[in-house]
Amino acid sequence: MLLVDKPKGITSARVVAHIKRKLKVKVGHTGTLDPLATGLLVVLTGKRTKSASLFLKLDKAYEVKVVFGITTDTYDLEGEVLTQNSRVVTREELEAVLQGFHGEMWQTAPPFSAKKIDGRKAYELARRGLAVEIPPSKVTVHALGLKEFRYPDAVLTCEVSSGFYVRSLAHDIGEKLGVGAAVAEVRRTRVGPYRIEDAKTLEEILNHD
Repeated sequence: MLLVDKPKGITSARVVAHIKRKLKVKVGHTGTLDPLATGLLVVLTGKRTKSASLFLKLDKAYEVKVVFGITTDTYDLEGEVLTQNSRVVTREELEAVLQGFHGEMWQTAPPFSAKKIDGRKAYELARRGLAVEIPPSKVTVHALGLKEFRYPDAVLTCEVSSGFYVRSLAHDIGEKLGVGAAVAEVRRTRVGPYRIEDAKTLEEILNHD
C-alpha cells in the first residue's frame, strides 16, 4: 500500500500508470480525486489490489477553498461560468447556512463527474451536451467547519462519508445563500485511518530506488 500526495492537474489514473511503470506490478487506486484536487490517494499494488473495494467505503476528510458569487457547469472554477452575483455574504450568514449541512442528507453528484448513469460516466454525457439526470444518493457529513473567510473566498473543512462530492457541497451551499459558489481548490487530508501527513509525493515515489 502506498499513500500518495496527488499533485494538481493530473488524474488519479495517471498517477496509477506512473507507479505501475515504476514498480512493474499490478497497481490500482481506492477512490478517484479530480484532476483539480490534491491530497491523499491510497494506492494498492500486487495482490493487495483485490481489497480496493474495502477502502472505497471509508470516511474521508477534505479542505476545500470555495469562491462565492459564481456558478459554473462543473461546479469548480475550471468550468464555464453560468451566473455571477455581486451580493456580499457575511460570515454570520455563511455559518448559519453551514449548520444545515450536518448529518445524513441527499446529495446529487455534479453533472461533470464519474457517477455512472446507465453504465456511462456522467461527464461523458455532459461533454456531449446531453441532459444528465443524476439520482441523488444518501451521504453523511460528520463535521463541517469554516477555517478561513474573506468574501468571496472561504476555506471549509469537512469529514464525510464515502460517495460524497465536495463540489456538490460547495454548489449547494451557494444555492442556499442565493449567490452561487464554485470550488477553487480541494485537498483530501484523510481516508479512514490514513492521513496526508504520512503520504509521499508522487515525485518522491517515482525517484525512490
